[in-house]
Amino acid sequence: MKKHKELTRRDFVKLAGAGGAGLVGVSLFSLHGFEKLFAAAISETPIVWIQGGACSGCSVSVLNSVSPTIQDIILGEVIPGHRVNLSFHPNISAGQGDQIMSVLRGYAKGEPGKFLLVVEGGIPTKDGGVYCQIGEEDGHGITILQHVQDLAPKALAIVGIGTCASFGGIPAADPNPTGIKSVSAVLKEAGIGTPLVNISGCPVHPDWFVGTVAMILMAGLGALDLDENHRPKAFYSKLIHDYCELRGQFEEGNFAKDYSDEGCLYELGCRGPETYADCPSRRWNNRANWCVGAGHPCMGCVEPEFPYKKSILGG
Repeated sequence: MKKHKELTRRDFVKLAGAGGAGLVGVSLFSLHGFEKLFAAAISETPIVWIQGGACSGCSVSVLNSVSPTIQDIILGEVIPGHRVNLSFHPNISAGQGDQIMSVLRGYAKGEPGKFLLVVEGGIPTKDGGVYCQIGEEDGHGITILQHVQDLAPKALAIVGIGTCASFGGIPAADPNPTGIKSVSAVLKEAGIGTPLVNISGCPVHPDWFVGTVAMILMAGLGALDLDENHRPKAFYSKLIHDYCELRGQFEEGNFAKDYSDEGCLYELGCRGPETYADCPSRRWNNRANWCVGAGHPCMGCVEPEFPYKKSILGG
């Protein structure tokens, strides 16, 4: 792959500015072997990415991919001639003010089925959702709740990225003062039947998101085999405990009593026996490691009960 010079902040702003109201077309979803899968149709469906109550960790996870790097993604040289049309993202879109908000208004009032809606974070619903807003119109802030209600009916499909969007996650934990709800709950209450796919994780692994979006764009929604939580079984059907590298220690009854000890981490709160994800084989940071490999118990962050029932945070 061609090497690029160091991308400075000034260069980044210049590149992004070339994209007008939206972000410059980027190969955002061409990660870890999905390049060929995307090459035929990647530019045909715009991506509209909005954020609710969250830490932006899922955005960071996808954008901080190791291979390709962010330079490769922005310069669009991973797949020559093919770049994702990321039409809107509240953190990295080049446009601002009325210019960028007109993009959202256009999709909300446009023809149905022409874009993929990605929702990151839980949706505050208390007091009309006033606790999380994106932009304004006629001097009044527009809540993420309103954006979901306006955009979801027009989307080809909705992807709830991260556990917060999928199930409520940490923002919805007791006492949940802003009334955070999952995307699925908001859609159900509003009577919106647009297909929903959840990609849970705190944060998500880039591959989980990339592979799901690739399948939607290339083969259609019907090609996805989803579990009862609307998650692709391709990533969420394996029990972590079954192929954890410390499974042998568990079978032998060799349990660590402290984080510095050797042995299975089950007695330190590991939720691997209750969590379905492919972390042990997929690993993180360009396949470098994963939670248990780094000496930390699995927290069950992909499951609906996180952060309490299936996390060491909840005992």
